[in-house]
Amino acid sequence: MMSDLIEYDSLFIGGDWVTPDSSEVITVVSANTEEVIGRVPEASERDVDRAVAAARVAFDDPGGWSSWPAARRAEAMRRLAAALESRGAEIVERVSGQNGMPRVIGEQLEAMFPATLLRYYADMVENAATEETRPGLFGGNTLVTRTPAGVVGAIIPWNFPQALAGFKLAPALAAGCTVVIKPSPETVLDSYLLAEAIEEAGIPHGVVSIVPGGREIGAYLVAHPQVDKIAFTGSTAAGRSIAKVCGELLRPVTLELGGKSAAIILDDADLPASLQNLFGACLLNNGQACYLGTRILAPRSRYDEIVDTFTSFAGALTVGDALDPATQVGPMVSARQRERVEGYIAKGRNDGARVTTGGGRPKDLDRGWFVEPTVFADVDNATTIAQEEIFGPVLCVIPYGDVDDAVRIANDVDYGLGGSVWTTDPDRGLDVARRVNTGTIGINGYLPDPTAPFGGIKASGLGRELGPEGLAAYQQIRSVYLDK
Repeated sequence: MMSDLIEYDSLFIGGDWVTPDSSEVITVVSANTEEVIGRVPEASERDVDRAVAAARVAFDDPGGWSSWPAARRAEAMRRLAAALESRGAEIVERVSGQNGMPRVIGEQLEAMFPATLLRYYADMVENAATEETRPGLFGGNTLVTRTPAGVVGAIIPWNFPQALAGFKLAPALAAGCTVVIKPSPETVLDSYLLAEAIEEAGIPHGVVSIVPGGREIGAYLVAHPQVDKIAFTGSTAAGRSIAKVCGELLRPVTLELGGKSAAIILDDADLPASLQNLFGACLLNNGQACYLGTRILAPRSRYDEIVDTFTSFAGALTVGDALDPATQVGPMVSARQRERVEGYIAKGRNDGARVTTGGGRPKDLDRGWFVEPTVFADVDNATTIAQEEIFGPVLCVIPYGDVDDAVRIANDVDYGLGGSVWTTDPDRGLDVARRVNTGTIGINGYLPDPTAPFGGIKASGLGRELGPEGLAAYQQIRSVYLDK
């Protein structure tokens, strides 16, 4: 359990621990206890300037990171992976203490996934050609080259702070980019462990800097004249603002935004055999994950049975301190987030939906920002709780007629990030999955894989992370026309 106050008085900029430009401080409060657990400096605009300038030098230097042979970069990335793994237990403690992520989830995603991504992209770039010659149709050939995009501004959310930093840092480093990371103020303590790992791994000065701060600092980084690309994960509203700035600047941007995905339960689904996978696809991380299938689409022929199954399942989940290994559902990240979730629950009730379990705060937990896992039945897909992202442990069970109706409902939303289909016939499931307008979808489960592109369509974002496509997002393509 976290007990000692974690305090830092420096910022990690340009590979050094430097004195902040201002005296502003970010105070970190535990989602589990509502107590202060840490304080770190808040970066100013001048601190961002220093970080970007260091990244610019590290990138532009003729002998700098961008010019290193791929094998040399890969070796450094593997050292960073090992340094992160050695801090895995401490990373989990800090992440779960800050945002309420259940420890068992943190051990899989926050402690392990970033190192996995670093090694995956190290292997990829070490073995990938950066040039190819294509025969032309008008005589001669074309040399197509892939070069690093430049200085990257990476803005990281609070729900998976280390994993989502890895989504950006690993391919950017592999491509030869330099990176300025802006972590969320809710989860800054773990970012210092990342900084320590970068230092231990011997990543050259200026290649990675970390500037903790709020929206204003993020906006300043997005618009900075010396930044070449932005990578952002967060809300759709913030993503639209970032897209507008990057559009004006003609600056490449990757946006992984919100979701309101559908879990389509087909009439032949075996729910008792799927409960563990359903939890991961619909309620992981206390419902604080953008891809979750929080709209449960159930055939009318089995509607009451499916409502009862989800009601019993959600009602039996262990709710408690995220640092307790037995906890399945922890608290919301902040008091504001809990108020947001409770507001949606009240709206659902007012709109006529029926709460079958949950709907309030756990009576046995007198501190921490907890919300009971909540299931709504009799939900119309046009209502607010079925259309807007709640970002909490709230599921809506929506009836459908035939498969065509299920696909129509699944697509009748502004978002398109995740989704799932549940069936005992995988071929049938694949046929349905192909018809859902979304960037990613699973059959009888949902688990993003490092090798597969991840991202959304519609209001869920632009571009892709992970897979070879994730590396390509940090590269520029150039054509050199040859006369023979």
